[in-house]
Amino acid sequence: MPSLLRLCPLLVVLGLLFGAGPALAGKRVALVLANSAYQHAPSLANPVNDGVVMAKMLKEAGFDLVESRHDLSALDTRRVLRDFADATRDADIAVVYYAGHGIEVEGSNYLIPVDARLERDTDVYDEALTLDRVLVAVEPAKRLRLVILDACRDNPFGKRMKRTIAARAIGRGLAQVEPSSPNTLIAYSAKAGFTAQDGDGANSPFTVALSKHLTTPGLDVRRAFGFVRDEVLKSTGNKQEPFVYGSLGGEDVPLVPVKVAVVAPAANPQADIRRDYELALQVGNRPAWEAFLAQHPEGFYASLAKLQLEKIGAEQAHAAAIEKAKQAEAERDRLAALGAQKDAQAKAAADAKAAEQAQLAAQKAKEQAQQQAAAAEQQRVNLAAAVPSAAPVSTASPAGTNVASLTPATAPVDLNRSVQTELGRVGCFSGQVDGNWNTSSQRSLSQFNRYAGTRLDVTVASTDALDTVKAKQSRVCPLVCEHGFKADGDKCARIVCREGYAVNDDNECEKQRAAKPATAKRDDGDERPARQRRQSGGAAGGYGAAAGIAAAGAGRATRGGQVYCNNTGCRPVHRGCRLEYRGGGGPGYDANAEVCY
Repeated sequence: MPSLLRLCPLLVVLGLLFGAGPALAGKRVALVLANSAYQHAPSLANPVNDGVVMAKMLKEAGFDLVESRHDLSALDTRRVLRDFADATRDADIAVVYYAGHGIEVEGSNYLIPVDARLERDTDVYDEALTLDRVLVAVEPAKRLRLVILDACRDNPFGKRMKRTIAARAIGRGLAQVEPSSPNTLIAYSAKAGFTAQDGDGANSPFTVALSKHLTTPGLDVRRAFGFVRDEVLKSTGNKQEPFVYGSLGGEDVPLVPVKVAVVAPAANPQADIRRDYELALQVGNRPAWEAFLAQHPEGFYASLAKLQLEKIGAEQAHAAAIEKAKQAEAERDRLAALGAQKDAQAKAAADAKAAEQAQLAAQKAKEQAQQQAAAAEQQRVNLAAAVPSAAPVSTASPAGTNVASLTPATAPVDLNRSVQTELGRVGCFSGQVDGNWNTSSQRSLSQFNRYAGTRLDVTVASTDALDTVKAKQSRVCPLVCEHGFKADGDKCARIVCREGYAVNDDNECEKQRAAKPATAKRDDGDERPARQRRQSGGAAGGYGAAAGIAAAGAGRATRGGQVYCNNTGCRPVHRGCRLEYRGGGGPGYDANAEVCY
């Protein structure tokens, strides 16, 4: 009883704070449809296996109803959807998962049952089911309507399907959708207009990633699909990108809520403090931590709570620094536009630069505080898992001394990998995604800054960098190809020239010239006895000027031999001969002599 009375003030504060948070999920229902045994098209290997995995995952996640059916005809599929719509009338969350063939005709998406023939393009209206029919089945759900389609495969009916109208468009993969109902998400295994891979195993890469992240307790469904996207891109070498259409509000919507266990009061005072700490951790804002520290000002958990407060303060300081930097830049640009005096513009420029430096410092402080708090919390969780009822060994230590060793030396490896993956997606990183934030990774982020016009700190992989790169939907850094290659979409392709042509220095195909055969000529000078001929010239030659001219000519004629120049002009020295300087020189007598052998 004394323990309960002691906890009452903190529980009241936390109860009020929890009132503004997201509500726990109520009734949850799910329908799993999987078609593999197509009667008029080749069978698919993975859909039924994928359906089994998804049904098992949803049942283990505590869904109130999980209906799983496979290889249904068109009539049976309509009946199942009708019955499922009845189950969603009092549900908060409704999920439909479909694996099999899908097709897009005239901008509308259709799910293909196993008995469909699709001999003509118009048969899709009679033999298939529209995506809108599935949305009708989940429409009654109050909080979340989720449709997951692992159906972006190649259309097996496309080659033999007759066109009743030549202009009727039958697309590749599925078409983009914009749900008209609120709180509705539609997840594709591949972006609109692209096809998905079945993978080499028993399940598709999309379903494997879903089974890992979708039902993580407390994880918002939008973040869960973000992790699914990252994993599929990695497993398919960036060839397949899942995509989610629709939107939700600002409240987190997890498929599986965090279970809050009600624990009876324990005699162990450290257990009481730990429960108070975990309650404050679930709220996670400044009032909750201040309430905890007011009740428990010292000890191990107090030190952890102070780290959490420092993290919140650093995040707020970073946000304030960003706003101040924006204001300083706006003032600098305003003064420049008005043509203010140079000293005023210089002061505004200095203020903008100082604000930018303050922003970078606040960003580093925020990242360090986040890493310290995360490492400390991880150590606490590990300690609690190892000895659940025991107090921390360092509880009696003064505040601040028992968490000094928790500061990580580098950023978390998972964050590094995520930033590397996103940089690769926008064409700025071509190395191995290994989580090692080395010089290559820093250079890639610097390239991103250059072409995206951002000023991210390249020394660390930060959450700001991850969010900024993720916001880019297309290539940012240009594609650079080596000599002999040319850009082909997002890849470099080798330049192939036709016979008789080769790639020149300008990376263009140029006709090759046939090499002329070398012929040997007899040099009569080789057989003549040694002789010496002095060249006569006018007074323009000067005393010794011919020596300098001859030497310069010899220096320039590096391939054809020496060149002899005087007042009458220049000529090459005869084959088998060379110039020798004999001194003297003057009118009618040159200082160089041509000596032949």
